[in-house]
Amino acid sequence: MIDFELCAGSVDAVIESGDYKRFYMHKTGHWLGMDVHDAGEYKRGGDWRVLQTDMVLTVEPGFYVRPSDQVPERFWNIGIRIEDDVRVTDGACEVLTQAAPKTVQEIEACMKKS
Repeated sequence: MIDFELCAGSVDAVIESGDYKRFYMHKTGHWLGMDVHDAGEYKRGGDWRVLQTDMVLTVEPGFYVRPSDQVPERFWNIGIRIEDDVRVTDGACEVLTQAAPKTVQEIEACMKKS
């Protein structure tokens, strides 16, 4: 965002000011379950919930650009999200979406097939 001049300043300054939230307006993911977007409490008693073995959640960093006078038109209506579904284990998490394309090259190759 800084390199493309969508946000100004250092990474620390952009994070501290929250300016990035114009393009990333949600959290890092959500619970998964029988209804895909399972409802559930992210905090209990004001504290963030601790992940427990066999919980399943999505990790989905995203970047979404709405038309705005503060954004060059060439970026308008761009949305990018790379999503992984993971299961919490006693050790390292289990990534359930390993076969999904993630790199630019993988995504472009997938798009050329259709």
